This record gives sequence, C-alpha cells and structure tokens, in this order.
Amino acid sequence: MIFERRLLLRERGTGVLEKFWRIPWIYVLLLCALAAVGYVALYSAGGGAAEPYASRHAIRFGFGLVMMLCIALVDIRLVQRLAWLGYAAGIGLLVLVALHGEVGKGAQRWIDLGPLQLQPSELMKILLVVALASWFHGASWERMGNPLFLVPPLIAVAIPAALIFKQPNLGNALITLMVGGAVFFAAGVRLWKFALVLGAIALIAPIAYDQLHDYQRARITTFLDPESDPLGAGYNIIQSKIALGSGGLWGKGFLQGTQGHLNFLPEKQTDFIFTMLAEEFGLVGALSVLGLLAAVIGFGFLVALRSRSQFGRLLAVGLATNYFLYVFVNIAMVTGTIPVGGVPLPLISHGGSAMLTAMLGFGLLMSAHVHRHADLGSAEAER
Repeated sequence: MIFERRLLLRERGTGVLEKFWRIPWIYVLLLCALAAVGYVALYSAGGGAAEPYASRHAIRFGFGLVMMLCIALVDIRLVQRLAWLGYAAGIGLLVLVALHGEVGKGAQRWIDLGPLQLQPSELMKILLVVALASWFHGASWERMGNPLFLVPPLIAVAIPAALIFKQPNLGNALITLMVGGAVFFAAGVRLWKFALVLGAIALIAPIAYDQLHDYQRARITTFLDPESDPLGAGYNIIQSKIALGSGGLWGKGFLQGTQGHLNFLPEKQTDFIFTMLAEEFGLVGALSVLGLLAAVIGFGFLVALRSRSQFGRLLAVGLATNYFLYVFVNIAMVTGTIPVGGVPLPLISHGGSAMLTAMLGFGLLMSAHVHRHADLGSAEAER
C-alpha cells in the first residue's frame, strides 16, 4: 500500500523533463534501425539512387520520429479522455473517403492532402484500439458477462471494417477485425463468444465471397494454384518466390538483385520490399530483419505486462497486435503462405500513411510505457 502511494505521488509530480528520460531509448534505436533498413531497401528499389523513394522515406521518418516523441510525453489520461472523439474523427475520415476520396488502382482509399496521400484506414485501426481500450477499462466481470455490454464495441469494430471493405480494401478490413478481436480477448471476453462470432462469419463467408471484386477472387484462386495463370494473376507470387530462393544464404549483394533490378519483381518498393531485401542479403539478412521486427513487437507486449492500468494494458496489446499483423500478413503474402493482399511493411516499405500511422502507434505505446505507473481509476463510475 505504501509502495503504491509512492508510485502515485511520483507520477503526479513528474515533469516533462523526467518523462523525457523515461522514454525507452533502446526502443527508439530499434525503430531507427528498421527505418535505416527501409532506406537501404528503397535506395536499391530506386535503382541505386535516393530518389524517388529513399529520400522521402527518410524525411517522413524524421517527421514521424519527432511526432512520436511528442506523443510519448502526452499524459495517458488525456489519451483515454479523447478516445471516442478520435474514433468519431476516424469514422468521419472514412466517410469522406467514400464520398470524395482519390481513386487509384481501382480503389477509393486516399484523401489528397497535397504532399501526403492520407489513407484513413491505416489511421482508423489505431483510433479503434484506443476507443476499445477506453471502453473496457475498469469493466467488472459482471459487466463483461452481460452480452449487452459487448454490443457497442462490436458495432464500433463493424462500422470501420465495413467502410474499409467497401473501398475496396479487404486486407485492411480483415486486420481491423483481428485487431478489435485482440483487444476483446485481452479484455477478458470468454472464448465461447469468439466461437459464436467465428461461426457466424463461416455462415456468411459464401455470401461475402460473392461480393468480392473479380481481382480479389483471382487472388484467392491464384494462392491455391499460382501456376494456373503464371503471366497474369499468378505472376507476382511466382516472381517473389524466385527472388526469395535466388538470394540463397548470403544474398546476391547490395544493388545486385536481378529480379528486382530487371523489373521482374512487381511493387518492389511497397508490397514486395521484403523480397528485395531477401534477394540481395539472403537468408541471413532476412532473418536479421525479422529479428528487429520481433524485438519491436515484443516490446509492445512487454509494456502491456508492466502497465498498471487496464487501459494501458489493452492499448499496448492492441497496438502491438496491429503491428504484428502488418508484419505477419506482409511476410506471409510475399512467401505465398496467404493470398496477396497489398499490405505494406511499416517503417520499411514506401508509403506516407503507413509510416506516419505506425509512428503514431509507437508514440502511444511509449506513452503507455512512460505513464505505466499512472492510476487511471475505474471507468465504472463514469458509465
């Protein structure tokens, strides 16, 4: 009891400078290392030049780094209070995309902000995690056992997932559902309730399949048999496997990848950036990158274990799961384990929205770490 009071008093008396030194600087170095890997890969993807990918990547990371450190100093109590306001803003951006969004490659996913093409679906997953963590914070077992208590958060997950699916963006829609499910699980929702939801999804899956676009159905068919259309729908994954295999143990060397530099490898600066790395630096280089990614993800779950508040724990679990799903889907996609879904590898792939939203998530994760001893009280009284 005395120890807890000391922690609370220390937290209340913490100034900005002290919070600054609480930032996990080793973690910041890990993120810088990942961004450096991205710069090297994008330099190669640009044909051995900083333009047009690597220089923009460095500028975006620099801006994102400053933003991340500023967010890390924001009191986690303020983040909780603004959770649902942020969620509403995210839904507003998704609606704006549906009405007036920029169309590219057959999808309406972006808002043109001049120097940046904002993809609200990336931002929405972060805002959803914050909102769900706020909802479940301090909920008693009695409330968790009441099915009506779970209806609002279920709707909160379904609305953005549906709006993202309609863009169309099946990959991000599925990640949104899985991130929401991770927060539900961490909050203590019983497994039989997940089984009911999965059963319902299985029943509507055939209907959902009929609603897919032709290219999305082709991706599923190609995943099952890429060689059935080697010059069409199966081309991407076949070329990716060739590049991965040709890298061998040590790789062909920096700027020496034939699949990438002879333009056999599609979207080498975004979706297939990991394939380019594996071709040039081999299995050793690929495993080193995976080690960095695993360390970044592992830190997020460590923050969850060390957080005093339920809000901090759920926030960390949701954000770490979100980044894990990006990594898992991208790596599984380029190795042919799952259908190609157009999901980038944040901090490594080219893309402004993915970079800035990833840094926003890392900033919130660091805020949960900096304020891990904060007492947020119970949200029961506020409901």
